[in-house]
Amino acid sequence: MLETVLLSFELCSLIPLGVRTMSDTVATEKAQNLDEVVIVSEAGRGRKRSAKGQVASIDEHLSELRHVNLVRRGSYAWEPVVNNMQTERLSTTIDGMKIFYACTDKMDPVTSYVESGNLQSISLNSGLDGNPQATGNIGGSLDLKLRKAGFDSDPFHASVSAGHEWNGHVQVYGADAALSSHRTYLNAGAFFRHADNYKVGGGDELQFSQFQKVNVFTNTGLRFPSFGGTEGGLDMLEATFIFDRATDVGYPALNMDVAKAEGLITSLSYKHLFRNASWETKAYYNHITHEMNDTKRPNVAIHMDMPGKSWTAGIYSLLTTSFPPSGGRKGGHDLALNYDLYYNRLFADMTMYPGGAAPMYMVTWPDVGTLNTGLALTDVIRFPSFGGTEGGLLRLSAKVAWQQQRLNNEEGYHALKVFFPGMTDTYHQATGRIAANYQLSIVNCQFNLGAGWGSRAPTVTEAYGYYLNNTFDQYDYIGNPSLKNESAVELNGAAKWSMFNGQCSIALDGNVFLFSNYIIGQFETRLSPMTIGAEGVKVYGNISHATIANVSLSWDWQITEHLRWNKKVSYSSGRDADGDPLPLISPISWQSEWIYQHQRFQAQATVKGNARQSNYGEKYGETAAKAWTIVNLTAAYQFSILNSQFSIRAGVENLFDKKYATYADWNHIPQKGRNIYMNLTFGL
Repeated sequence: MLETVLLSFELCSLIPLGVRTMSDTVATEKAQNLDEVVIVSEAGRGRKRSAKGQVASIDEHLSELRHVNLVRRGSYAWEPVVNNMQTERLSTTIDGMKIFYACTDKMDPVTSYVESGNLQSISLNSGLDGNPQATGNIGGSLDLKLRKAGFDSDPFHASVSAGHEWNGHVQVYGADAALSSHRTYLNAGAFFRHADNYKVGGGDELQFSQFQKVNVFTNTGLRFPSFGGTEGGLDMLEATFIFDRATDVGYPALNMDVAKAEGLITSLSYKHLFRNASWETKAYYNHITHEMNDTKRPNVAIHMDMPGKSWTAGIYSLLTTSFPPSGGRKGGHDLALNYDLYYNRLFADMTMYPGGAAPMYMVTWPDVGTLNTGLALTDVIRFPSFGGTEGGLLRLSAKVAWQQQRLNNEEGYHALKVFFPGMTDTYHQATGRIAANYQLSIVNCQFNLGAGWGSRAPTVTEAYGYYLNNTFDQYDYIGNPSLKNESAVELNGAAKWSMFNGQCSIALDGNVFLFSNYIIGQFETRLSPMTIGAEGVKVYGNISHATIANVSLSWDWQITEHLRWNKKVSYSSGRDADGDPLPLISPISWQSEWIYQHQRFQAQATVKGNARQSNYGEKYGETAAKAWTIVNLTAAYQFSILNSQFSIRAGVENLFDKKYATYADWNHIPQKGRNIYMNLTFGL
């Protein structure tokens, strides 16, 4: 299912906000099968496509994707949820690189270690038909594509941006510059964010909602003639360096805050371009450090430090080709073959400091080393036009992966072995996925039908976690090394109709996931909790089956030359083997946008909300979320002075200062109240 979401506009010309539908993109993106793409910036430019422009956060970009929700534990580092599935059932990569968070409480998703200043786009593949580097992507896969100046672009480009939000006194500053020639390119930049505690609807301040972050990056490329004397720049080397550091990050929904979350991301890739093919091989390394503590929290019975570390080194090699070349009505194939391998180590521990007593120490992730290797193949078959049709697409994809996990920390291994005497320190798993999707276009209609099967291995937390407290249900969790692989069958379909000479379109899409051996925490009454105030202990286990289903209806109407209306409504359901609701499943949600555009001026009014959460996972410690509706307003104007381009944006979020929390706000922490923002971008 092809769909592209453009989230903002160029500095030099406005592009309407909203949805560009499947029929709009099929001519140029048939082979990609991307359900949605957030265009964060134009390659080689500092241009942003978001209502807030260049100062928009990654979380704000992600929130615009149709299949994505966000679990929010504070005002920083929200956890992406795709098709109502969290991190365990997703694959998130940065330019194809595997990166793993270092926090046992998922306070640092992969998306938190980049900035909009160094991203070009965020690509989403919904469900089991993932990108080539994705593994275990039952719910979907996200790939954050880095912004690179590229060859033969403008010889020099620079931009500076600044923004301010009055609620929480959020300050955002960014600067980047790029050099480009036929043989080389270099772009680099820095981004800084600082936020104080924000106020919820009604004016009350939410304590521990502050954060500060700095991000610096550089990308460089070198192009040279192919080996053997082939003319032209057909071979190239590209390198990437990203350093991201967040400090003093508050998490009001949790018992602890983050003193430091630091990421170092590096890569080196080689590309060779053939006549109708390309071959890319990339080696990468990243190191994540995450330090949790509660030293700034008042009235803490026992202070704790909970550091975590993640190291990942990997390589992938991707070969793509088309025959005959893409385009036209003659049909053909678009093939992609990918081999990837990575090694990751995760280690986390905890030190407790009871007053007047010796510190207590515990390993929570026992230094688990994971070696994973996989082979993926994709074939997009382009059928020629016939009769009244515009031709069809059949996308076939498959991947098989094998992994070995070893527990390298003896103390953590023996602590877990108390509960599982038969466990060993080494485990092997094999996973795979296969999917097919057929797309047919007939006059003003387009139809998609797909199916797939896939499996995933248990995560390190699910298999080897040791007394990890979950503040969502107030239980301590213990991993289970004897878990079976979880698997799911996906069925999906979509239909889109275009009317009134393309001025109006209606789209309906849905999917259902039928799980086997679904992994979830299960009550264990024989064990006592370790965390003060915990309700009890849960051990991860497999339940025989579960179901998650999603359906959405949307329309897009160009009412007049200057006025456009977008609307979408979504419904989801999740049930376990007993028919009880699963936790963190979205209630009915809706969003309506009115967009006015005239020359270089654009204004937008958005109304969005959720119905009351009537089906919630009470069995799993979830409580109902109330219904809510908010109104957002934004306006933008762009102008040029000499050879410089300016963009100014202003808006107000939660216009009526409503106090509310969504179903995905951890422990129902309230969202921001009325928030006025303004930002300016200047480009050379």
